[in-house]
Amino acid sequence: MPQTFFRLPLARIVTLLVLCVAQPVMAASYQEAQNLLRQGQHAKALDEVNELVSANPKDRGARFLKGVILAEMNRLDEAAAVFTKLTEEAPELPEPYNNLAVIYAQQKQYDKARTALEMSIRTHPTYATAHENLGDLYTQMARQAYDRALQIDSGNANAQAKLKLLRDMMTAGNRTTTTPTTKPVVIAAASSAASVVPTPVTPPTASSSAAASAKAQPPIAAASSSVASSSAKPVAEKPAANASSEVQAALEGWAAAWSRKDVRAYLAAYGKDFQTPGGVNRKTWEAERESRIDKPGAIKVSISGLRIEVNGDKATAQFRQHYSSASLNTATPKTIVMTRQGSRWVIQQERVGR
Repeated sequence: MPQTFFRLPLARIVTLLVLCVAQPVMAASYQEAQNLLRQGQHAKALDEVNELVSANPKDRGARFLKGVILAEMNRLDEAAAVFTKLTEEAPELPEPYNNLAVIYAQQKQYDKARTALEMSIRTHPTYATAHENLGDLYTQMARQAYDRALQIDSGNANAQAKLKLLRDMMTAGNRTTTTPTTKPVVIAAASSAASVVPTPVTPPTASSSAAASAKAQPPIAAASSSVASSSAKPVAEKPAANASSEVQAALEGWAAAWSRKDVRAYLAAYGKDFQTPGGVNRKTWEAERESRIDKPGAIKVSISGLRIEVNGDKATAQFRQHYSSASLNTATPKTIVMTRQGSRWVIQQERVGR
């Protein structure tokens, strides 16, 4: 089903958030609405979710899904009203602001889109998606400004060069994006070009094998190793296959520590050179992560679709991260760069998307 996206990476201005419904009966209806949406049966999905909202007007999960469905149906003003109300009721959640920004961008209300993204970042300073989206929004605004400059002065060499650079960025972004086969649950950003680069949403329940593997992993130990004597022989580089297995084990251990709410083991999975989102202070980032993980209630984190590329002592892992709690359920594409430090693989970079 065609949707309009920026030809810049602003196609990633989407949200993969799915809020859980606690009651079993409502959860079944909620899942049915999601299934209908994935099948492109928007009207039926809207009817299903409207029944949920009527039964429980305070159910934010159902209302959030209603906003997604309305946006898919191009009923943007109605969708914006849903997300605006959610930002008023739950200002601590970054995702409704993010979706609201998408709608504003599609309506070419770029100042409002920027404000919404800045609010998303303010509520969650380490929300990498919003940081990236804000950069993409600025890029789109810059392209329009250079276009206007050239309309006024077609011989402006500086504007021509900068516009060419932006177009090259757009082309490079399109080459690195593959179109998935699964149907997306996305809200597309606006564009003057009609190119489809959808982002999929997989069901929130992770595969049993991935979950079982995560549970089987022991806690990640704090970084420690004995110092080899100066006369020791250098350790030969491990084969890529073994390194891939080690990276996978490290990632599954990281997810398991997160699920156990073992903050110490979770943070130990990150290297000393970890690049914090937005360049925030490491202690600030750790404190923010601890406060989010250590909230009351159980959580479950697992990964699926793992792809690993090893190059010496550096590895890049791409996968889908599944996160669920009593009030939140997400399935998000993730890219993590890891480095081998001693006998351990630790996280150096972490970002949403691929």
